[in-house]
Amino acid sequence: MTAEATPSTVAGPDDTGPAGAGRTPRPRSTAAYLRYAAGKLAGAVVSLLAVLVTSFFLFRLIPGDPVKFMTGGRPVSAEQIAAYRREFGLDLPLWRQFTDYCGKALTGDLGTSYQFHVPVIDKISEALPNTLLLTGTAFVLYTALGIVLGTRAAWRHGGLGDRFHTGLALTLYSIPSFWLGLLLIIVLSVGVGPVPGLFPTGGMESGGETGFAHVVDVVHHMVLPVVTLVAVEYGQTLLVTRSALLDEMGGDYLTTARAKGLRDDLVRRRHAVPNALLPTVTLIFVNLGRTVAGVILVETVFSWPGLGGLFYQALSVPDLPLVQGLFFVFAAAVIVMNTLADLLYPLLDPRVGR
Repeated sequence: MTAEATPSTVAGPDDTGPAGAGRTPRPRSTAAYLRYAAGKLAGAVVSLLAVLVTSFFLFRLIPGDPVKFMTGGRPVSAEQIAAYRREFGLDLPLWRQFTDYCGKALTGDLGTSYQFHVPVIDKISEALPNTLLLTGTAFVLYTALGIVLGTRAAWRHGGLGDRFHTGLALTLYSIPSFWLGLLLIIVLSVGVGPVPGLFPTGGMESGGETGFAHVVDVVHHMVLPVVTLVAVEYGQTLLVTRSALLDEMGGDYLTTARAKGLRDDLVRRRHAVPNALLPTVTLIFVNLGRTVAGVILVETVFSWPGLGGLFYQALSVPDLPLVQGLFFVFAAAVIVMNTLADLLYPLLDPRVGR
């Protein structure tokens, strides 16, 4: 065994064969992986179909008449109300509305928004880049922050830094995102705090800016919502990374690597951390989908023109086609990211699904 030994060359508790035999799991064959992947993909398709069905019936329980919104509260005749219902298919029996909805959805047609009178897919395409900008920035920051701080907390577990970061992560993770967002607005925007008016209260831009000044303006508006998302979300990555690394630190392969004379930071960086990141990789994919779906409250608090804010507007009408379409997109993001994590994990650890 060389000084660069890894768990794949040292017997461990998860190895196959008799204990101490030094045999490691054989790499998964292509056929076995394809069978595994086919099962996961089939499960994802079934989940998406279930979401499609659920979204139709769930939002028809919302109180409120879309026709009243479309008429703007004006007194209208029964003939006009009937015309509105015919235009949007609301006069059809529920089973017919359901079959029409499913048939169109399977071809990519999510209907026409009652509120904006444009195809739902167009409104989603318009708001999606804004949500990806916000959530993508927050995702990169809280993932990197969680991994770095989680690694340091585990390697120095029991110390002051470990206790501080773990306690702070648990505290922030338990805080509702909308409450933290409102608190940041009060302290840093409205003027109650020590630095009044430091950041805008909401929106994505002030308007009238072009070129680099426009970029700076957008970044300025992004600060508070990104900080809110990072503060609430980084704790989970930190705790998972810390726990996984603590489990790895007792491994025989780390003792062997140290016995070969490797420096402590090299043992951590080349051996312990890569293996501890396996559960973190799964969490990263899950968080990516969950962040897109869970940004509704943050975008609403900060009036960010993304999918979350659009969902809130549609829900208040209720704009049934738009609500259904957004719900499907949010659920699909979670399902797709979970499926990608399932497909990637066997490539990182051949023992999965054996």
